[in-house]
Amino acid sequence: MRVNFSRLSTKGVWIILAGLVFGVLGSLLAEWGNPGNMGVCLVCFLRDIAGGLGLHRAGVVQYLRPEIMGFVVGAFLAAYGFGEFRARGGSSPMVRFMLGAFITIGALVFLGCPIRALLRLAGGDLNGITALAGIIAGAVIGIFFLKRGFNLGRSFRMHTIAGWIMPAAILGLLLLAILQPGFIFESESGPGSMHPALWISLLAGLGVGMLAQRTRLCFVGAWRDLFLIKGTYLFGGMAAFFVGALISNLILGHVSWGFEGQPVAHANHLWNFLSMILVGLGATLLGGCPMRQTILSGEGDTDAGITVLGLIIGAAFAHNFLLASTPAGPSDFGPIAVMVGLIFMLGVGFLMRD
Repeated sequence: MRVNFSRLSTKGVWIILAGLVFGVLGSLLAEWGNPGNMGVCLVCFLRDIAGGLGLHRAGVVQYLRPEIMGFVVGAFLAAYGFGEFRARGGSSPMVRFMLGAFITIGALVFLGCPIRALLRLAGGDLNGITALAGIIAGAVIGIFFLKRGFNLGRSFRMHTIAGWIMPAAILGLLLLAILQPGFIFESESGPGSMHPALWISLLAGLGVGMLAQRTRLCFVGAWRDLFLIKGTYLFGGMAAFFVGALISNLILGHVSWGFEGQPVAHANHLWNFLSMILVGLGATLLGGCPMRQTILSGEGDTDAGITVLGLIIGAAFAHNFLLASTPAGPSDFGPIAVMVGLIFMLGVGFLMRD
């Protein structure tokens, strides 16, 4: 039987392969030292970076996560290598900053971004089902606004130096992570103290960053495209990510089915659902999940860079003002912040229409 190898080079096959690789790495990074069911979590890792820089003082979540540096630098290298690096921006930066901040707050009430929701489910944490339902509901609400002309405005070409700012800042963070000067905070216990060797995290991040840049992986855009245009390209990558993580976890013996007693998780279904509506809606309005925004910031998109800054400041705000959940459940103030975020996003959706 002849195999038509030319068919293997299609975009759909590449994003499935990228999703599988990413999913396996998401499982292995937990095996190698990251917290359980948290081999990769964009929001959690940005939260740890905010703590490492002293932007919040929650001592158990402070660490300059090299995976984030790898994502941005990998995307930067891939974009430059394939002639896709373009400095651009100017599309409602303040709105994007606030959307990013509220996405982080929502994710920290659930205790995970859309990537971690899938990793938690692939590890047997059935609370991931509630989170996925919330993400889908948020994406559907976002589609409602997109169909009615929602638009954050055009972005414009900028001087190349503007697109270099985020990659350069990330390289500065990597230098700090390597040198470990005295003013950098690092957890001695808790999730922030759990990580592989720096070079392992960095290499994994570089590989995923390159793959994500080339394939446009997005863990909320997948649902948006599926319902809006019946597109399955991004969904194929997301499904492959889950399959890769699940198979790897089964082989490693990391699957424990249930709602209670899962690592760095709680089982408050109402606020898991509502908080992830906030994440799904915000990502749909922005045009991409936290992972996608991080990758875009590496290829010259300053609007995405502003969004990533919003994600980081939102994490600092969440821990400084006791909005983040703990394994015991949501805090007293986290649900209030989620409702404020939903009101803000609905207002943006209704008011920013052509």
